Amino acid sequence: MPGGPAERPATRVRRDPGGPLLIEGPVEVELPDGSLVRSDRPVVALCMCGRSGIPPWCDTSHRGRRA
Repeated sequence: MPGGPAERPATRVRRDPGGPLLIEGPVEVELPDGSLVRSDRPVVALCMCGRSGIPPWCDTSHRGRRA
């Protein structure tokens, strides 16, 4: 019910062109094996290119990618 006391603020998600998905944290991410990983950072970057050495988090490996 919009405007009700249980309403939570929306989480903002932004796509960085050519880079990660930026999500206002904290966040929990469910991995393919069902396990959960959590970040309490104010903005979390999720890897979208598959090159990160610390998935699901972005480590800026996309910067070396050639289009």
